Amino acid sequence: MYNNKFEEEYKSKLISAEEAAKLVKSGDWVDYGWCVGQALKCDKYIAARANELTDVKFRGGVSMWTPEILKVDNAWEHFTWCDWHMSGATRKYCEEDSAFYIPLRYSEINKYYREMDTPINVAYMVVSPMDKHGYFNFGPQASHLKDVVNKADVVVVEINKNMPRCLGGFYADVHISEVDYIVEGDNPQLPQLGAAAPTEVDIKVAELIVDQIPNGACLQLGIGGMPNAVGSLIAQSDLKDLGVHTEMYVDAFVDITMAGKINGSKKSIDKGRQVFAFGAGTQKLYDFIDDNPSIMSAPVEYTNDARVISQIDNFISINNAVDLDLFGQVNAETSGTKQISGAGGQLDFVLGAYLSKGGKSFICLSSTFEKGGELKSRIVPTLAPGSVITDARPNVNYIVTEYGMANLKGKATWQRAEALINIAHPQFRDELIKEAAKMHIWRRTNKR
Repeated sequence: MYNNKFEEEYKSKLISAEEAAKLVKSGDWVDYGWCVGQALKCDKYIAARANELTDVKFRGGVSMWTPEILKVDNAWEHFTWCDWHMSGATRKYCEEDSAFYIPLRYSEINKYYREMDTPINVAYMVVSPMDKHGYFNFGPQASHLKDVVNKADVVVVEINKNMPRCLGGFYADVHISEVDYIVEGDNPQLPQLGAAAPTEVDIKVAELIVDQIPNGACLQLGIGGMPNAVGSLIAQSDLKDLGVHTEMYVDAFVDITMAGKINGSKKSIDKGRQVFAFGAGTQKLYDFIDDNPSIMSAPVEYTNDARVISQIDNFISINNAVDLDLFGQVNAETSGTKQISGAGGQLDFVLGAYLSKGGKSFICLSSTFEKGGELKSRIVPTLAPGSVITDARPNVNYIVTEYGMANLKGKATWQRAEALINIAHPQFRDELIKEAAKMHIWRRTNKR
C-alpha cells in the first residue's frame, strides 16, 4: 500500500506517453536509459514527431530492441543516435549515418555524467512500479542511471510491472521526488536474450579455461557463446564456493547458482552476494534476480573499478575478442572500421583480474572464421586498418583458442609471436611465421 503523500504525488505527475514525447524540442539531448530499461512507449511517440523535430541527439546502450526514432524515413535528418555500447539492434544504422559510437571505458560513464559536458534535456527510462516508500527500481541496470537522473533537466519514468526489482546495492532506485513525470506503460515482457548452443570450438576453449579456475574463485563472464560455454561447464564441474562480481549478469550465473556452485563465501568484499551493473537473459534470469537479497545491483563505477576488483582474491575474468595480432593487441569491438559492439568493461576486468591475488583474465576466441566461403584466421600479423585496440599489449594476460592457451604477461615480442602462432589454426601458422620474421619479432632459432 502506498503512503498517501506518495500516491497523491504519483497521480499529479502521471501523464500519457504522447504528452511525455512533447517534452522533446529540436536541438535537445535526450537520454534513453540502458539495456532492458531503455525507453519504449515514449520512443514511439517521439518518432511520430520526426517531421517537426531536427537535430535531436539521443544516448543509449546495449539496446535490446531498435529504437523507433531510428526507423523513421531519413532518420538522420531529424535524429542522431549516440551509443555507449552497440548491439545488433543499432549497429547497422552506423552505415546510414544516423548512429554513432561513443568510445569509453564503461567504468568511467558515471563521471562523464557527473563532471563532463554531458547535457541531458530530457531523460526517459523504464522502471519497476513504485514501492510503498516512494521508490522506483531501475531493474537490472543500476549502471549509471542515478547519475542520469541527477544530471537531467527533466526525468520521465515509464512503468513496467514486469521489470524485476533488483536489491542489495546502491543507486539502484529513484525516488518519486526526483521524477518529473510518470508514464504507465503497456507492461510488455522483457526481451529475452538466450545463449546459442555451444559449438565444438566453444566447448574446447571452455575446457581449457575451467581447468584454470580454483575453488572459491570469483567470476566475471562476458556475453557470447564462449563465456556461456564456460558457465555451462562450471555448472557441471566439481568446483565449489564460487563468487560473482561482474559487469553483465547472464543466464550462466543462474545455472551455476542452481547447480550449487555459487555462494560467495570466499569473497573478501560483498561476501555472499552476486554483484553486477546490468543484466539481460531469459525469463529465468529475470525471475531469479527479482527481490533476491543475494543479488547486488550496483553502479558500474563500482563493479568495473579495477581497484575494487583487485580486492577479490582469485578473480577470474572471461571475455571474447574479434581478433588479435602477433604483438598481443586485442580488438574486441570492430571489424576494421565497422563498429560491432564497444569497449565496455573488458579492459577494466583485464586490469583488475591481474591485480587480484591469484587472479587471471582470459580472452577467448575461435582460431578462425568464415568470410565469403573462405576460412580466415583471427590471429593476424597486424590488425586490419581501422581496427580498434580494446586491450593494449602490456595489459593482456591469457589468450585462449581451441588449440591452446598462451600467457603473454612478461613475454618478449618474439615469445608472444611464438605463443600466439602455436594456438593459431595450423593452416595459417607458416604464413604467420613469415610475417613475424618480416616484422622482426621472430628469433632465428625459432622454427622456420
